Amino acid sequence: MSSALIFIIGLCVIATVVGMAVYCIKGLNMTVGFFIASAIWIILAFIGNAIEPNAAMAGKSVGDVLTAVFQTGPGNYGSSVLVNVIFGAFFGVVLTETGIAASLIRKTVELGGDRPRITVVLLCIVTTILFTSLTGVGPYIAIGTIVLPIMMALGVSPLVSVFAFVGSAGVSASLLNVVNFQQYQLIFATANPDYASYTYQDYFPFAIIAAVVTLLFIMIVVCAKIGKKNSYAWAAQLDKPAATKETPGYSYLAVILPEILIMGLKVPVILSFVISALYALVTCGQFRGSFADSCRKICKYASDGVVSVAPMLAFLMTIAMYNACATYIAPYLSAVVGPVIPRSALGIVIFFMVFAILGQFRGPLNIVGSGVALLSVVVGVASWPIQFLYPLFIVTTIVPQGLDITLSGAVWAMDYAKVPTRDYMKLGIECAWPMCAILELIVFFMFGGLV
Repeated sequence: MSSALIFIIGLCVIATVVGMAVYCIKGLNMTVGFFIASAIWIILAFIGNAIEPNAAMAGKSVGDVLTAVFQTGPGNYGSSVLVNVIFGAFFGVVLTETGIAASLIRKTVELGGDRPRITVVLLCIVTTILFTSLTGVGPYIAIGTIVLPIMMALGVSPLVSVFAFVGSAGVSASLLNVVNFQQYQLIFATANPDYASYTYQDYFPFAIIAAVVTLLFIMIVVCAKIGKKNSYAWAAQLDKPAATKETPGYSYLAVILPEILIMGLKVPVILSFVISALYALVTCGQFRGSFADSCRKICKYASDGVVSVAPMLAFLMTIAMYNACATYIAPYLSAVVGPVIPRSALGIVIFFMVFAILGQFRGPLNIVGSGVALLSVVVGVASWPIQFLYPLFIVTTIVPQGLDITLSGAVWAMDYAKVPTRDYMKLGIECAWPMCAILELIVFFMFGGLV
């Protein structure tokens, strides 16, 4: 009798996951949604524990469990991840306010000349490079208001322009973004403490391959859809004052300096952003005033960075609650889906390839969403090496999420270019699924032998 009730609770958990997908599709506030989902999950866990003791709750009072979910979870997340987001946002503001980003884009347009396809390809590459460090909706607005008008002036339709820009920033660049890595890696460490030793340096070889593959895919799709009408690079004017600033060529190094410091010199993430920001400010002559003026400028950029990612910070805190709940509801979800989870490397790769679409709308294959519960189940069914498991889940997290309407930058870009949501989602799903399949095969060939 108790096993049947546990199975019913597992079905309720799945119903919650489906409900969250519908909630996201409707475009409702996800911060509120994930808080409500966390509350529902913990109630289901308490009910299940009353029916049959839950090992995760052993020796814990109701207060202990609530504290772990709604206090300790967000607290630990804030101390280890949110500070990286804040400093990353500060660096993003520096890149845009100094004019480095706009100047780099302008040079790209000049280099492309009167060849629209070449120019668009170069813009996709530059956008990817920029967003390996940038984070938050603020940079999407700052860079998008430059890149999107250029692409549309070159004969690219608004739909394809948004796809090219968001795909380059939200998929290819996100696969390399160190702030994203810090955020996702903590989720894996929560599922299994042994996974905490996994570093960005360990992940980087797969990340660079995945970023190149997805960028090539995006550029091929975009070039195939560029209109035949004549268009010229000189018609693509930069309409922001910042775009008129000419920054020295050596200042462009700031864009990739964080990755160089982290990968080459093993510099901590926060310090790498600070050093890179100072380099950008110095090379662009931002410290020519008094010491007091320079300090005020730094504080303003830091403040603007926090403001730009404030909605993201609130969302990440509720995601931390959701993640903390996963430990307690995993036994009930496992009762339903555990028997169908493959135990071999090839089997689970095929599973993720076939069901990659379930990463859309923060679905069950997306760890920044309901997939955190599935992660707990997968971790429990076999001893998966983190070198294999991390990229396996990251593919179906970043690729579908980067091309759907749960990405705030995509929502802004669609509104800016007047692109219908239905058209964008159709193109996004058509491209996300094969991209996921290709990357999951790469995961198998690179790391399947470790399983």
